[in-house]
Amino acid sequence: MAAYDFITFDCYGTLIDWESGIANAFIEAAAADGITLDRDAILRAYANAERAVESDEWRSYRDVLTESAIRVAQTFGWPLDPKRARFLVDSLPSWTPFADTNPSLERLRAAGTHLGILSNTDDGLIAATRKHFTVPFDLVITAQQVRSYKPRHAHFLAARERIGDVQWLHAAESNFHDVVPTNELAIANAWINRKGEAQLPGGKPRYEFADLTGLAALIER
Repeated sequence: MAAYDFITFDCYGTLIDWESGIANAFIEAAAADGITLDRDAILRAYANAERAVESDEWRSYRDVLTESAIRVAQTFGWPLDPKRARFLVDSLPSWTPFADTNPSLERLRAAGTHLGILSNTDDGLIAATRKHFTVPFDLVITAQQVRSYKPRHAHFLAARERIGDVQWLHAAESNFHDVVPTNELAIANAWINRKGEAQLPGGKPRYEFADLTGLAALIER
């Protein structure tokens, strides 16, 4: 029997290979302007840009993606036409799951676990992404619904209210966006440390796995 009745996940970076999606979208859009960009440099610049944009006043995730694209282009001296800056939004529905995602979700569902998503995105975008998954989700909470971005607490507080008094585990790739705030709220967590990163202060997880396969094995035991 599963040790946890409910497992929620961050989506992009945890279930979906968003780094490949982001990098490929930038490389393709820049190439159309005759500019060559490096994948690792794109991802570093994007992480900084998105974090800064999300820390400002509330805006939709579509606008976050668009503004982040503009800021990344500026970092590289790429004169991106603002009318073309929505290429990242347009590409998001094509971003695909990691190879371990659907098999692991299927194992968790078979073990009797309820599944949810807590994501820094809009309802329309997550609906497009959900078409890539082979299992249903019992709960989906987006930034649009709570008008807030992780690592702020709104997603987790809303989930706690809706899930109720059951054994709940939150699993995510981002130590910053998910592990640290769930520790602050005393929510059990699993760090899906796909890139082998170091913990941040306050970011020690209850469990740590290299991918979702380890989490599925834990629940099956």
